[in-house]
Amino acid sequence: MMPGIRSPLRIVALAVCSLFVLSGCADGNSGTGYADRQGPTVIGTDSSAESRVVAAIYREILTAAGQEVRTAKTTYASPAETAQAVVAGKIGIAPAYESTMLRALPGGQTMPGNMEATLSMALPPGIVALPPATAQRGVVIAVTEATADRHTLRSLADLGKAKGRLTLGGSASGDPGAPSTTSLKKAYGVTLTSAGTSGKADVLVLRSTDPAITRDGLVVLSDPKSVIPPEHVFPLISAPAVDATGREALARVNTPLTTGQLAALAASVKAGEAPGKAARTWLRSKGLLR
Repeated sequence: MMPGIRSPLRIVALAVCSLFVLSGCADGNSGTGYADRQGPTVIGTDSSAESRVVAAIYREILTAAGQEVRTAKTTYASPAETAQAVVAGKIGIAPAYESTMLRALPGGQTMPGNMEATLSMALPPGIVALPPATAQRGVVIAVTEATADRHTLRSLADLGKAKGRLTLGGSASGDPGAPSTTSLKKAYGVTLTSAGTSGKADVLVLRSTDPAITRDGLVVLSDPKSVIPPEHVFPLISAPAVDATGREALARVNTPLTTGQLAALAASVKAGEAPGKAARTWLRSKGLLR
């Protein structure tokens, strides 16, 4: 590499240091304080049903692995704030989402294609992104089954087949990860008219865990050109907070925790079921907890 030119990963790493000023990244120290902590590992969460139930899954699986764990008394306002709490040493582990975390970087840094490498290089020393679950809590683009059949839609690239102009809208249209009509046209050459957050748009931008997807039998369109950034859920940890046995236990959750499973768990919590109960029932159903 030529002198004075920084790689994208190095830029991201420096940006994370700017964001997490409490991490001590500049002088090589993690700054978490977790190496000096006594007592149980503290799990943090934001207020969303998804975060609360995933945190409960982490708590149950770590407890079963012999690790002493408790849930933080503070509920954070957003996944970004929860991640900052891990870096600052206030908590030892929390559910995090790939692109949500990287979008919090100053200057809107773009990320390289290899998300695992990006997270590994970007995070301060002592903070670790464990392997992600299959589940995502990002946005998806969906259409009704009737619309899919009418225009033979299975992929975003198929939108160009539609006769007449379709509208793009939906409850997650304002999400930072939501594609715009411009980005879709650039990637797929399709022309859509923006309908804002209207739920009556022809093409809907929704959260991947939105119950309407299952309830209304919507068809989620694939995104072969990856216009929509990945939002897999993963455990963000302070390295001293979770031992090797705990990390192995957490990894067993990754395959069975799909987006559909996460959506169902979140729906149960939104309906009033305690996150811990929902987590235990699910873990037992998957043979991960006695």
